[in-house]
Amino acid sequence: MMSRALWKFLLALFLVYVPVCGAAEPPKLDGANTAWMLTSAVLVLFMTLPGLALFYAGLVRTKNVLSVLMQCFAITCVVTLAWVVVGYSMAFGDAGDLNKWYGGFAKSFLAGVDAKAIRAGTSIPETVFAMYQLTFAIITPALVLGAYAERVRFSAMLIFSLLWLLLVYAPIAHWVWGDGWLQKMGLMDFAGGTVVHLNAGVASLVCALVLGKRRGFPETPMPPHNMTMAVTGACMLWVGWFGFNAGSALEASPTAGMAMLVTHIGAATGAFAWMVSEWLRYGKPSALGAVTGMVAGLGTITPASGFVGPLGALAIGAAAGIVCFLATSYMKQALKVDDSLDVFPVHGVGGIIGTILTGVFVASSLGGVGYPEKVTMGDQVLVQITGVLAVAAWSGVVTFVILKLSDALAGMRVSGDEETEGLDTVLHNEKGYNL
Repeated sequence: MMSRALWKFLLALFLVYVPVCGAAEPPKLDGANTAWMLTSAVLVLFMTLPGLALFYAGLVRTKNVLSVLMQCFAITCVVTLAWVVVGYSMAFGDAGDLNKWYGGFAKSFLAGVDAKAIRAGTSIPETVFAMYQLTFAIITPALVLGAYAERVRFSAMLIFSLLWLLLVYAPIAHWVWGDGWLQKMGLMDFAGGTVVHLNAGVASLVCALVLGKRRGFPETPMPPHNMTMAVTGACMLWVGWFGFNAGSALEASPTAGMAMLVTHIGAATGAFAWMVSEWLRYGKPSALGAVTGMVAGLGTITPASGFVGPLGALAIGAAAGIVCFLATSYMKQALKVDDSLDVFPVHGVGGIIGTILTGVFVASSLGGVGYPEKVTMGDQVLVQITGVLAVAAWSGVVTFVILKLSDALAGMRVSGDEETEGLDTVLHNEKGYNL
């Protein structure tokens, strides 16, 4: 009797247990991963405020230092509000049949992003994921302002940045990271070679061409007014970039560890390669060259950071330092294009190089993680080139349209006299220095 009752109990327990085992396990929160992603979000925001703000502000002339700081600060505010209202949903929502193109509006005002929600495919809260991705959305249009520094109206800049976030950044982020068509195609962009750097670089080139040169360029020398400030900001960018690249693993894992290592190698190699190139060409290395090479190395290793090993980082960093140095010189001296703070030759060219070389150095024989099954190096490089062309085309065309619309609404460029006086006084009634 006791034996029969025991068997019935075990059978009932089995019948209850089987469906539970067969069902898909709900995502589980991981405290270590969450802590790392909270830290990474802070590091990436630190890249914009104060890192990029100080870096850019040091590179402009004294009369425009506050305008650049104000632009970085205001972009942070505007992008945050737009991200909450609709930006996050467009980039990382699910639009059903149209999902390969954009994320839809189901997550507008962060609907469903509550304290208990865990981001699908991760072990972190969706609040943390949304915040982390917001920091990327902030720094990308902030990079673009380097192209039109010292000559754009503040009101027009706000309109441009808002429209650019929604019509350029959010769709491309969805294509590459939000289960969009480029991600499904197999594009490898670990942390933003296309979404951030190529995207911002192409937009910057369009801005420089449409807005035209600063008054006096290139005849009048326009050296950085405060290299101490610029180097300080660049150092902050280097440190913050570990959250940018290693954080893109979305977990505290060996992948994050390798991403951090190759990020540092790429930055150091890019800085050294640029410094040597400048030394050979001009006879002296400069602090400006060293920090610009560092930024080029960081931007170029970004798409590859979770896929390549140290050998790939050395090659990609060296390519960044040399090629971006040559591109910067060619744009200013030969083409006479006034991309004020060299956003396209550093970030745009770097994004192209890094994205394409990812398809090469991801090979396991070169220290990378290896190709997906049945994918060859040629196949992957072709996918990488497709991603570069698609992002460049969308960014270039839509940026042009947004510039024309912003100009019609608020007038993009200040007058010649206002430019001569300086944007700090004209637009903000303040001065960066009262000496």
